[in-house]
Amino acid sequence: MKKILLAIAALAMSFGVANAGDHKANIIVVTHGSDTDAFWGVVRNAVEAAKEDTGANVQYRNPPTGDLNEMASLIEAAIAQNPDGIVVSIPDANILGGPIKAAVDAGIPVISMNSGAGVSKELGAIMHVGQPEYEAGLGGGERTKSLGGSKGVCFNHEPFNSALLDRCQGFADGLGEDLNMVEVSTDFDDIKNTVIAYLTSNSDTGAVMAVGPTGCDPTIAALEEIGKAGDIVLGCFDLGPAIVDGIVGGTVHYAIDQQQFLQGYIPVVVLHLNHRNGTLPGNSINSGPGFVTTANIEQVKALAGVER
Repeated sequence: MKKILLAIAALAMSFGVANAGDHKANIIVVTHGSDTDAFWGVVRNAVEAAKEDTGANVQYRNPPTGDLNEMASLIEAAIAQNPDGIVVSIPDANILGGPIKAAVDAGIPVISMNSGAGVSKELGAIMHVGQPEYEAGLGGGERTKSLGGSKGVCFNHEPFNSALLDRCQGFADGLGEDLNMVEVSTDFDDIKNTVIAYLTSNSDTGAVMAVGPTGCDPTIAALEEIGKAGDIVLGCFDLGPAIVDGIVGGTVHYAIDQQQFLQGYIPVVVLHLNHRNGTLPGNSINSGPGFVTTANIEQVKALAGVER
């Protein structure tokens, strides 16, 4: 991770970005992440790091509760400021597509990140930085199957998010099973109780996927409470302190890391270089997936929740 970031920062410096005060880009980043989701804290850290490394004027905005209608309003407000670039996540194009197209129509370069890879180009974004979600879920399902997991269930805390739906479908396909997705809230205790109730009623479940730390953390607690930690193959998307501890302790068999630090960092650097030099990468950039297991957990443990 550090080598990648140093390389990107070096690229920015080679173009004189950090010292080009008269060419500082004004960039607004708008994501759907709620204030309580640790995943998005890492993205925010990345945005701040890119701001410092490039010298760009960067603002990070998000709806505190993750409300997408509020996010749409934040994009519209960003357009009114006529920035040199906007970075957006696109969990639901039906709600966010209009404002994103409006930004593009206003001549503002837009880069999508995290979610929305399938609609990014259609909406006019110049590139996407994120993980191919279906393929990531597929890899998770295949890994779970190789570990002996079957009769799987995917707990989804954001059923409106097309990226998370892709994760669940990929997981099912990797297992070779029909999609079995259970929608849960974003409340820790509510998710934990839902998981316990499901596993109690479906005692033959041998595989569980949680599509983010919001769902994985209480799932870990649920498995430990009912005495099935380590017996059910548990895969989780993304990283956080509880997931890292779960891998070390054997409750979590693997985590799929989309490296969200890159999702926050790269778009800011790209938009700043585009503003200064008119340069752009030739393609979108995949930030993941990568698998974190006991084999490599020590490499990422110290950075979990900060840069990983």
